[in-house]
Amino acid sequence: MRDQSARLADFSCAPESARRQGFDLPFFLLVLLLLAIGVVAVLSASYPRAYYDPSHVTGGRPAYYFVRQLLFALLGLGAMLLASRLPTGFYRRCAFPFLGLTVLLLALVPFIGVRANGARRWLGLGGLTLQPSELAKLAVILSFAALICRFRSRMRSFRTGILPFAGILALLIGLLVLEPHFSASIILTALAGAMLFLGGVPLGWFAAAFAALGAGIGVLLAFFPYASTRIVTWRDPFSSASDEGYQIVQSLYTIGSGGLSGLGLGASRQKYLYLPEEHNDFIFSVVCEELGFLGASLILLLFALLIWRGYWIALHARGRFACLVCAGVTTLLALQTFLNVAVVTNLLPCTGISLPFFSYGGTALLIQLAEMGIVLSASREMLRQM
Repeated sequence: MRDQSARLADFSCAPESARRQGFDLPFFLLVLLLLAIGVVAVLSASYPRAYYDPSHVTGGRPAYYFVRQLLFALLGLGAMLLASRLPTGFYRRCAFPFLGLTVLLLALVPFIGVRANGARRWLGLGGLTLQPSELAKLAVILSFAALICRFRSRMRSFRTGILPFAGILALLIGLLVLEPHFSASIILTALAGAMLFLGGVPLGWFAAAFAALGAGIGVLLAFFPYASTRIVTWRDPFSSASDEGYQIVQSLYTIGSGGLSGLGLGASRQKYLYLPEEHNDFIFSVVCEELGFLGASLILLLFALLIWRGYWIALHARGRFACLVCAGVTTLLALQTFLNVAVVTNLLPCTGISLPFFSYGGTALLIQLAEMGIVLSASREMLRQM
């Protein structure tokens, strides 16, 4: 296999017609379809909360959240198209500078971050906010992929196959715990494990990691009371339906009231200030109520097709780095989709995990679409090779 510099030289010397070669159209269309449905879902789920806002942030404008989400969706589409035009070698060169920037932003959050719901997870930028934890997910994918390509056959040793990756992960998770942001820590840990598995780390190290994870969960439950409270609430949310279990109970009511075919788009009842976070982490519950089991199943099918296509691109990617990045981005998409749906249906304890392309949040949406652009970049190089 030619090295990265040779591949970049090939790109610079390629004919203009080859440079204009398109990207993977099925992947692109699936992203557009999910994004369009997600923006409409934000409009439907958010207007009661936006209209009746005691904090006066929205100014009583029903379309407040929708307009902002639509703006970030358009910006995200631009970022996706731009990212799709850059060669994967560019992302490899930027992997560690991007990781350094992410660490710096995460280190600033505990000191100058914006506090909301008992945690500091955002940095204020004028009238906007930035959530560095979203950057950390992409930083893990890029930096791990670059290190795996650098170490190659040495991934089976502890010194090169475990130690540098564990150091990066420990640094990021340590900064996230200070916020605190345990759901992002869980996603980063699972994502890091997936990247190391793809990199060829022996399975024995994963057994040790699971043992350490179990010990970490024990420490979490022992020293962070709200974490143990969430476990108790998860096991029987109806025992505290008016207190800790209120959110998940309302989510289950919302999903159940949709039935087979749903109440109709815009006709949700639970979004009228009964269900908390109805336009954010629990937006899928509103989707289930309005579109029913059939509509929700169709959306999950679209996610499944997108994830399948992402892995297909990874398998056919040109070069190991592109393969690892595509697989990492697709795994992140799969993780967040599964965990969000599992939380809103009470399959897992309640944590703050957003649904890609659906949950309200400018930083997350912008970065998610940029990640899709990186996959499209790999598919563009793949099509030039075919």
